[in-house]
Amino acid sequence: MNRVYNFSAGPSMLPLPVLERAASELVCYGESGMSVMEMSHRSPDYEAIIQDAEALLRKIMNIPDNYKVLFLQGGASTQFAAVPMNLIKRTGKADYAVSGQFSGKAFKEAQKLGYDVKCIATTKDDNFDHVPTITRDMIRPDAAYLHICFNNTIYGTKYPYIPDTGDVPLVADLSSCIISEPVDVSKFGVIYAGAQKNMAPAGVTLVIVREDLLEYAEEDMPTMLEWKTMADNDSMYNTPPCYSIYMAKLVYDWIIELGGLEEMKKINEKKANLLYDYLDSQDYYIAPVKKDSRSMMNVTFVTGDADLDKKFASEASAKGLKNLKGHRSVGGMRASIYNAMPYEGVEALVAFMKEFAAANPKK
Repeated sequence: MNRVYNFSAGPSMLPLPVLERAASELVCYGESGMSVMEMSHRSPDYEAIIQDAEALLRKIMNIPDNYKVLFLQGGASTQFAAVPMNLIKRTGKADYAVSGQFSGKAFKEAQKLGYDVKCIATTKDDNFDHVPTITRDMIRPDAAYLHICFNNTIYGTKYPYIPDTGDVPLVADLSSCIISEPVDVSKFGVIYAGAQKNMAPAGVTLVIVREDLLEYAEEDMPTMLEWKTMADNDSMYNTPPCYSIYMAKLVYDWIIELGGLEEMKKINEKKANLLYDYLDSQDYYIAPVKKDSRSMMNVTFVTGDADLDKKFASEASAKGLKNLKGHRSVGGMRASIYNAMPYEGVEALVAFMKEFAAANPKK
């Protein structure tokens, strides 16, 4: 087997034990006589899978009983419209913090729908090299919610705190840091996340929503975007993304076997510290993100020379260190070291960074 170290921001690596288990069950799942990909979502076998997936996620994230767990489709980007359409009726207005591309897209989507939305904080003028400081007095007291993107995949930043929003529900996009460490779900009104970075193959989107927030959907909104409809139908109003949900269940099992999210956090911190400690120890590579906003999942760096950056990504790929090229909007390099990236992968990256710096002195 010639497995590479895949540093892609998403779709990303999946844990090898999960892939091996899925392979062993691909043709015939249990005693069903068929693959999960062939099952009716109304069959007892599949109903057990989706119910187990929810139960396991509730266990590892310690999700309170007054929250609904939804397995949806359309990616996190669909939730940019679904969030305001499900919540804006609470008060008729909403606040947003823009800390990168995806929170910016969420804000623009709400604007496009004609809602009274306000950007209360942004770090755009600083090229998003840190997350904004948000205090309760910045938030309109009659806002239906405050929306943030908790971890910014492109820029490599993360909120080191959960904003205190008082009585205003906090809505957070956790796509690139979901199940990477413990998080107090009770401090959020809504959490949503695309699965393809830490949780499963692309195809399923997770929404965790406090039950009292299910009563505010626009009357004429598309049924497929209405959380209450999906909650009332246990995420099966229509055919769900069955195989991605099954894979998510396997990932949840894997995390439990590791020791849960506390252990997952220790593993992720060890990987991130190895890479950041090297970046801080030298001056060949520049880490543009302020230290108090650094992401544990997405580490960005540049040489300061676009040609060297391009050469770095190409030579790294040839050595089995794949997808290190930064996002097209910012350039440079980005190492996405999600849950499934082994420590050995980060060790190999740091070793290559040292070799490359020695072989390619700057002018």
